[in-house]
Amino acid sequence: MKEIVYFVPPPGAPAPLEKSVFRTVRFNEVDPMGILWHGHYVGYFEDARVALGDSLGIGYTDFFNRGITLPVRQMSVDYLAPLTFGRTYEIKARLFYCDAVRMNYDFTIYDDKHKICTRGMSVQLLVDQNKNLLLERPDFYEKLVQNWKEGKIK
Repeated sequence: MKEIVYFVPPPGAPAPLEKSVFRTVRFNEVDPMGILWHGHYVGYFEDARVALGDSLGIGYTDFFNRGITLPVRQMSVDYLAPLTFGRTYEIKARLFYCDAVRMNYDFTIYDDKHKICTRGMSVQLLVDQNKNLLLERPDFYEKLVQNWKEGKIK
C-alpha cells in the first residue's frame, strides 16, 4: 500500500514533533458490528493531538489563556482497517513545521501488531478573541518554533 502523505515540509524544515497515546475501544463507541463508529475516530486523533500539545507547552489551554482559539480549518480521515471493541490501539500525532501561522497535524492509528489501521490529518488556524485570523505567531509559540528549527526540541 502506498504511504499517505498529507504535508510536504519546506526544504530544511525540522522533523515533525510527535507523541503517541493508547486507547481501548469502548462498548459505547462501536456500531452493531463491534466496529468503532466512524465519527469517533476524530476523538482518537484529538487525544493524541492534546497530549502532543500539552507535552510541548502549546496545548489548547496555553493558547486559550492568551485569548487565542484554534479552530479546525481542514480535516480528513482515511479508514484502512476497522478498530474493534475491546482492542487497544496506538494513536500517533505529528505536528509538521510550517512557515504559515497554522498547525498541520497528521495522525496514524496502529493495532497491537503495528499495522496501520487509520490515517488522517487536520489543519488548525490561530484566531483571536474577536475571531480575527492571526497573521503572526504569538510569542510563546514562536519561541517553540525557533527552538524546534534550531534542533532544541525533537
